[in-house]
Amino acid sequence: MSDFWTYWYIHIPNFVLAAIAYTLAGRFLLGLFVPRDWDNYIWRFFRLITEPVVNVVRRITPSAVADPSVVPLAFFWIMALRFVFLATMIHLGIAPAASSGA
Repeated sequence: MSDFWTYWYIHIPNFVLAAIAYTLAGRFLLGLFVPRDWDNYIWRFFRLITEPVVNVVRRITPSAVADPSVVPLAFFWIMALRFVFLATMIHLGIAPAASSGA
């Protein structure tokens, strides 16, 4: 537990990005089976959490890309951001070292 608080500046942003990414994946998968305007509380939660990210991705995505493709693209960009964040922390030498397993 002490490693978490030692490296909180890595763990918390990584957790938030992961939570957003997997919520986007859930929204996409659920969206394959339900109508876009469904009034279920789970669907509303997915949309509430992910809509700000989807709106940003929609603004930077060319209009030639179909609207249903924006959610998977948002997932891709969040995962890419997560990778770049962790790679930057490792490159700067402020990430925890891998355990030796001993």
